[in-house]
Amino acid sequence: MLKKIKYKKIENYFNDYFNELNRSFDKNARVNLKKITNFLKKNYKKKNNIFVCGNGGSAAIANHFECDHKKILSDTKKINPQIISLCSNNALITAISNDFSYNLVFQKQLEYLGKKNDILITISSSGNSENIIQVIKFAKKKSIKIVSFTGFDGGRSKKMCDLNLHVNSNNYGIIENLHHAYMNIISQFIKSEMLSTKELKKYKF
Repeated sequence: MLKKIKYKKIENYFNDYFNELNRSFDKNARVNLKKITNFLKKNYKKKNNIFVCGNGGSAAIANHFECDHKKILSDTKKINPQIISLCSNNALITAISNDFSYNLVFQKQLEYLGKKNDILITISSSGNSENIIQVIKFAKKKSIKIVSFTGFDGGRSKKMCDLNLHVNSNNYGIIENLHHAYMNIISQFIKSEMLSTKELKKYKF
């Protein structure tokens, strides 16, 4: 575990950081990762909308999720995922924040765009961000399935979602690193499944 002390050498912090990364894989992560990967692959094929959102560093991961899953998997010519980051439209986000509340920035967008059988992916280290909780509540009312990425103790979103990937750490950097890793693992594994051995040799991962 990373110690709350003044490290004198970055080498020591480096060692403890990577030890914490290894320690922080939740014991259920592998099982849940498989479930979520299969779930997303099925819905990518059905062309259901997949909405993804988060705050701060998690917003950056949400945008990267849209970019990589949409581009990497569409490049296979086998599927064309319909992914929308609710963090990417700054004009709409600021309009909703100004006219309603920042707590509704994701919910309102889902009201405009979402429909039954779509998917919502929330990325929140604490699992307690109010705008994440509000969009989850709305999604449940509209029969939109929810996948959450969480850290710390998982917060409310871990309990409210249908599927969860949890990082067992109290460090934001560790949590965000593993959320990003899970995002990449899912897209790259689906891509590898879609392509033949001959086709795989042509692609960079």
